[in-house]
Amino acid sequence: PNEPTIIMATQDGYIKRMNPGVYRVQKRGGKGVIGATTKEEDRIAKVLSITTHDNLMFFTDTGKVFQTKAYEIPELLRTAKGQAIVNFLQLSSNEKITALITLNKDDAYKYLFMATRDGVVKKVAIEEFINIRRSGLIAIKLYEGDSLNWVRLTSGSDDILLVTSDGGSIRFKEKDVRGMGRNAAGVTGIRLSKDDYIVGM
Repeated sequence: PNEPTIIMATQDGYIKRMNPGVYRVQKRGGKGVIGATTKEEDRIAKVLSITTHDNLMFFTDTGKVFQTKAYEIPELLRTAKGQAIVNFLQLSSNEKITALITLNKDDAYKYLFMATRDGVVKKVAIEEFINIRRSGLIAIKLYEGDSLNWVRLTSGSDDILLVTSDGGSIRFKEKDVRGMGRNAAGVTGIRLSKDDYIVGM
């Protein structure tokens, strides 16, 4: 059945699905409940409230994208750590998930907008990602030493804001970046000084 569900993913690559009913409403002054048990040094990176038939797109630091249905993620207890994402996706040993996007057929989004650590940006039409193989697809061609760290769904008329580790930032219209194919390398979104890098989009 297509029903509400919660997806929770951690920084170290663990993921689980939960029934929203595990979080009951508490009155003012409630103490809260444990949402997940994590390994030491790990932390919750993403929480999504979606439906079981939604598509989950996993983007890695190497510029690849993988896809699975939400219902393919095992439903676990509220206190469970979750299962390693490598159990569901054919990731290589040095690949790390850096972005998790959810899509359903009723969404009005038109593009996926990407940004790399070195300030390269890329806009790709969502249709380019309709058929994603089990082994994944290339989402962006990266230059040596760079990594894909941010991916967002956009309408085609949004504003993009990039922020750097030195405290610099740039804001520009998404329309200023032309749409590209999956195998393209993208364009410069911001010029960085020698040791600067992007910390957020």
